[in-house]
Amino acid sequence: MLILIGISADFDPVHKGHEKLIKEAQKIANKEDKKVVVYLNKGYSANHAPFFVDFEARRDMVLALGVDEVKSFEGLHHRLVLSYSVPIRLKQMIDEGVTDYITSASISLDEIKSKAQKFIDEGNFVGMPKHYTNRNEIRWYALNEFLGSKLKFHIVEELDKSKYSGRLIRQSIIDNGMVIPSNVYKLVPKTTCEILEREIALGNVPGKRNWDEIYKRMNTYSRGNLEKIAYLNGKTINEIIKRRVYRDPESIWAVFRRSEYGPVMTRLAISTIEEEVTKREVMDLMKSYESEGVIPDNQKVQRVIDRAWYVANSTLPAKEANEKFRSENIVVSDAPLTIEAGLNLTKFESKITKEGIATDLYVDKNGRISVQFKSEGKKIKTNLRLPAQEVTYLRYIMDSHFIPVEGMIKQAKKGFKVKVTVG
Repeated sequence: MLILIGISADFDPVHKGHEKLIKEAQKIANKEDKKVVVYLNKGYSANHAPFFVDFEARRDMVLALGVDEVKSFEGLHHRLVLSYSVPIRLKQMIDEGVTDYITSASISLDEIKSKAQKFIDEGNFVGMPKHYTNRNEIRWYALNEFLGSKLKFHIVEELDKSKYSGRLIRQSIIDNGMVIPSNVYKLVPKTTCEILEREIALGNVPGKRNWDEIYKRMNTYSRGNLEKIAYLNGKTINEIIKRRVYRDPESIWAVFRRSEYGPVMTRLAISTIEEEVTKREVMDLMKSYESEGVIPDNQKVQRVIDRAWYVANSTLPAKEANEKFRSENIVVSDAPLTIEAGLNLTKFESKITKEGIATDLYVDKNGRISVQFKSEGKKIKTNLRLPAQEVTYLRYIMDSHFIPVEGMIKQAKKGFKVKVTVG
């Protein structure tokens, strides 16, 4: 028996729009002797937030509507943006025997195909325009084509999003003191209400972040330690340091707004702080999927490094250079993965510095690339001495969100240098 899969959202909670999607999937499944399997995100939602209703309860809600099986996607959404997690999820479904994909949308499949073609042609699925209606469905279709799969797409007309919205349903319950209001009863299946009431009574709803751990890290971590966390760039780290102390979620959201993070990237950054996800962890995860042919060429780690080197060497403004690199598919073969940087050490610091000491790189409050390390119990901080071209390159790498940079003290003819390793 083959599989038909229906995915619309995180099903948090399951509402009548999801019920309609499942019923349409069942109609196709019955005609073609297939079964309906729903994949649910587990851990964090596709928008990088904790779930209102946990995985087990959402699974119960879906099974109550007659779905044959529920599977999960795990460990992705506190580590990766959608342009990386979608091909990974698609690959998992295809490997597990999925032949059809069903989703709801307010636009036709032909329109989805038309809008997706630009991204398919470029092989780049980052930066789906915000004004696109059903851009997530466009992304799924485009990446399915990229993977060369024969997954067949089915589109079901979605219900009114202004009413049938998981976000609005969740907020209505919260605003009503964690009692399901009458308007929500009209929007969700009876079985969903029963499971929701059970979970609320058990204290399982809503799911929460570990704010104490987030406050602790944002209040105490050095610039060097914050630099290691994925999705934090130099500007943001300096804003975090500058705005301490954090005692409430709003103060944390405010610091990311000042750093020009949108809501989705803010949720992802907060999740990486909460789970202490490092840039190395994200990079290694990406590379593991690169080796399986899942990540598009223009999104590969080396391609991001090459772009940083190209932009750093270009005479064009950074935005224009970046666009030229992407649109013309420029090949770079000489991006350095190691750089030797000079240090500004005092005589005393030079005496106690030794070859082989690991250093943390960070961007100081004046925007200069610096290092910190310990030797003989003393903490040493100093700026790096580098040509402007290499400074620009390193700044792009350090602001890339997921490529780590590491430093090691190296004995030079006169004094010491830092050998900086990219990636």
